[in-house]
Amino acid sequence: MSVRLPWLVLIVAGCLWSVADAVAVEHTKDSLAVVKQKLADKEAVLIDVREQAEWDAGHLDAAMLLPLSSLQKDAEAAKKVTKGKIVYTHCKAGIRSVAAGEILSKQGYDVRPLKAGYQELLDAGFTPAKKK
Repeated sequence: MSVRLPWLVLIVAGCLWSVADAVAVEHTKDSLAVVKQKLADKEAVLIDVREQAEWDAGHLDAAMLLPLSSLQKDAEAAKKVTKGKIVYTHCKAGIRSVAAGEILSKQGYDVRPLKAGYQELLDAGFTPAKKK
């Protein structure tokens, strides 16, 4: 029994390590008013994780484009995002913002996915980018 105990301890420790590494990212509890203020104060950045065609159809003035598909294909894509600031992610309906948040969180970003989608952000007073 004493010979097997160290292996059992290693197996349990490995399982606990995996669970700790797989902490799920959830939608932020920050209100949209707080998000706006943090963006205005330059404490945060806003990342639109929708695809290029969605961005081209309309996007927020404060956002930068970093499609979820790019993050999934290439971890280096996140290097466009400044570390040391809160990173709010948004998409159309809040699903992709969480998926992108999980990728960015694993890379050390303080990421806070928004549940509100693009249209909801417009309705809440976020400024749309001027069409070119």
